[in-house]
Amino acid sequence: MPQVGVPPKKYCFVTIGATAAFDTLIKGCFQPDVLAALAATGYTNLLVQYGKDGKPLFDELVKSTAGSSSIKIDGFGFSQYGLVEHMKLVKGSPLDGSNEGLVVSHAGSGSILDALRLNVPLVVVPNPSLLDNHQLELAEVLEQQGYVVHGKLDNLVPAIQEAERLRQKIRSWPPINSSDRAAHGLQGVMDEEMGFLD
Repeated sequence: MPQVGVPPKKYCFVTIGATAAFDTLIKGCFQPDVLAALAATGYTNLLVQYGKDGKPLFDELVKSTAGSSSIKIDGFGFSQYGLVEHMKLVKGSPLDGSNEGLVVSHAGSGSILDALRLNVPLVVVPNPSLLDNHQLELAEVLEQQGYVVHGKLDNLVPAIQEAERLRQKIRSWPPINSSDRAAHGLQGVMDEEMGFLD
């Protein structure tokens, strides 16, 4: 039951994944214009999964933004239980009076699939420092299909605004597939999940 007189919470959950550092995404989410855009669209909480070596950077960014934003900021490095429970915070719930929020994620397929299965608005930000940047292609294809917003590191504000529009037209995951063709192996499973099997 929501508490009377307590404003509803609205979470933005940022994840960089478990394998590669993505400090530029963390820094991007602390930019004054990004924090202002989150506040302007009703966000109250920013939860950042900063990775195994990201705590010093996270602490420095929290300190540098102290008092300049109304958003409550928390973070953690690693969760042995995965990220789904943290992503569920953005679902919102009439029981606690929270509103549906947003996931901002690196473009790793595991994190993307977790968020899509929860059917929550998702901004996917490819990590340009990775070799053979398949993340960019994945983000572009999923945006073309209407499942995610492809966020740009140097300009996250439009992605936050677009995610609010995506919330209104969000599509169910996994895609409904009318094909009799079966998926084989990991590639087949990914093709089916991505809707490439027809």
